[in-house]
Amino acid sequence: MPVTLDFEKPIAELESKLAELRHLSSNGEVNIVSEVKRLQEKAEKLLKKSYQNLTPWQKVLVARHPERPHTSDYIEGLITDFIPLAGDRNFGEDAAIIGGLGRFRGHPVVVMGHEKGKDTELRLKHNFGMPRPEGYRKAVRLMQLADRFKLPILTFVDTAGAHPAIEAEERGQSEAIARSLEVSSAVQVPIITTVIGEGGSGGAVALAFANVVMMLEHAIYSVISPEGCASILWRTRDKKEEAAAAQKLTAQDLKQLGVIDTIIPEPLGGAQRSPQATVQVVGDAIEKALKPLLLLDRKAVRERRRAKFLAMGRLGIS
Repeated sequence: MPVTLDFEKPIAELESKLAELRHLSSNGEVNIVSEVKRLQEKAEKLLKKSYQNLTPWQKVLVARHPERPHTSDYIEGLITDFIPLAGDRNFGEDAAIIGGLGRFRGHPVVVMGHEKGKDTELRLKHNFGMPRPEGYRKAVRLMQLADRFKLPILTFVDTAGAHPAIEAEERGQSEAIARSLEVSSAVQVPIITTVIGEGGSGGAVALAFANVVMMLEHAIYSVISPEGCASILWRTRDKKEEAAAAQKLTAQDLKQLGVIDTIIPEPLGGAQRSPQATVQVVGDAIEKALKPLLLLDRKAVRERRRAKFLAMGRLGIS
């Protein structure tokens, strides 16, 4: 059964009635074409109105929707001749970050991203997209490989954050994230990042130090989850909606603040309603962002990336 968010329930009820009427009509017993058309127009109008006026908290719910395309879907839909690479050559493999070599629309690339998993078994396997230190060290290995062979890097961000367990801290979680940032700032190949769902904390930015950072229209990107923020500021998770509004975590807010470069439109009703169409739209946006970067020399690619992040938050003083 499709997952229905709380604010989508009136839409789901209309769509359920539509499905019943279409079933009756297909049996040839009743001619209710006009009623089907009326309900369909009403459902589309309500869907459009709902998604044009989403609150920040509702955006959080959409960004976390389990049926949105995952990194594995983008790799399957956009990358040909994909060869997965595993392990950090130090401790082990972390399935929360998947990646490897392949071709993006004919051009060889290194691709990687957070993978949450699509069902209970896969979510456990991928640790709900929350990487351990070995995941970030694998990302570092892939970035260094890309730099050695002069291959662009495509990253997909979709994580609540780095794995918050004792064993992760014991294996150097913060150092692994810092090392990932260090390497992504140093490589001399283009990096294109797309936030496809939830971009949470340092676990997200470790894969997002890029020449171009894009976000899907209903994705989020923040230093901490709204629940975590509310727990710290108000000592209760019940204030999560207020926290989401204060955090400026939507794509629209972050574009205005200059944190991201591009907002990628989603199909009406969110990426979860048209996954394949979303994958192709993202592919088009990546291609558009990558083409001019491929014309630059290696040093210019690195310097532009560094300058982009150094400029964030800088105050103009006359």
